Amino acid sequence: MIKRICSLAIFMLMGCMVIAQEEINVQFINQYGEGLTTVVVSQGGKETTYTPDKAGFTGITINNTDSIMVSADGFETVSTNVAALQAKPVVNLHKKFTWKDLLNPKFYIINGGFWLLLFIVFAETGLFVGFFLPGDSLLFVAGIYSSDLMHEFYEAIGIERFQNEWVDLFLLVGLISLMGIIGNMLGYWFGRKIGPSMFHWKDRFLFKKKYLHDAHDFFEKHGGGAIVFARFLPIIRTFAPIVAGIVNMDRKKFMFYNIIGCIAWVISMIFAGHFLQIWVRKQFGFELQDHLEAIVIVIVLVTTLPVFWKLFFGKKKEKTAQ
Repeated sequence: MIKRICSLAIFMLMGCMVIAQEEINVQFINQYGEGLTTVVVSQGGKETTYTPDKAGFTGITINNTDSIMVSADGFETVSTNVAALQAKPVVNLHKKFTWKDLLNPKFYIINGGFWLLLFIVFAETGLFVGFFLPGDSLLFVAGIYSSDLMHEFYEAIGIERFQNEWVDLFLLVGLISLMGIIGNMLGYWFGRKIGPSMFHWKDRFLFKKKYLHDAHDFFEKHGGGAIVFARFLPIIRTFAPIVAGIVNMDRKKFMFYNIIGCIAWVISMIFAGHFLQIWVRKQFGFELQDHLEAIVIVIVLVTTLPVFWKLFFGKKKEKTAQ
């Protein structure tokens, strides 16, 4: 009799354990919304490795009575529970910081949002140390996330959001353009301050007064176009306003082309990101932000190619002329 009772108890316990287990389809993503390829789920001292699909989805078997630990290589471990997964079957793992993240425009959008975006556009020319920042691709991504960025702005200033796509876009363009214009003005002012003394410097290994006079002649002849087109060229846009100040380019002329260049640059990048995202979603049914790495590479190549073309073929022409 006792044996039967024990057997029945064991059978019921095993049945309860089976019933307590269930499979849930869970999405594992990082802070950029990208799906993870491999995750380790720990529960009750047992570790199980799962391989989600491209979007981060996979079915996991869990025990209703235990908490769950989720980990992945290069990510911080996350603790959750069955109730939380049943309510929202998404686990967000935060990627550990690496220096490579600084080249990812989504890093700035996700971690700094609207205000960091404004600061970076200013710093790229205003603080002379922003030449490594992903300006073009950052604005392109800002166009994709324009709605979220403006929502953050409206919340910060305490007003209700305008339910209008065009109002959001033009307000975003206006604020970013303003920061770019101010950054260029600071670079120009800095160049004006140190410029006069540089004409009295002695020639050194990295400095020749001839270069300064050549730059002066170049800006006198092509100054307007140089300021406008420099906005579309990484690294060059950081130093163009400084050189314009050094060679004493006319202030009114500089401001005119500074405003034109900043607005043209911001509008083209923001609008390209925003409307290309909408077009791709309608035509092909996928989200552009899921393929940002490839897009960023294309943008970098397109914006830097003219620089390398000029350096390479420009030198060839000089040698031929000589």
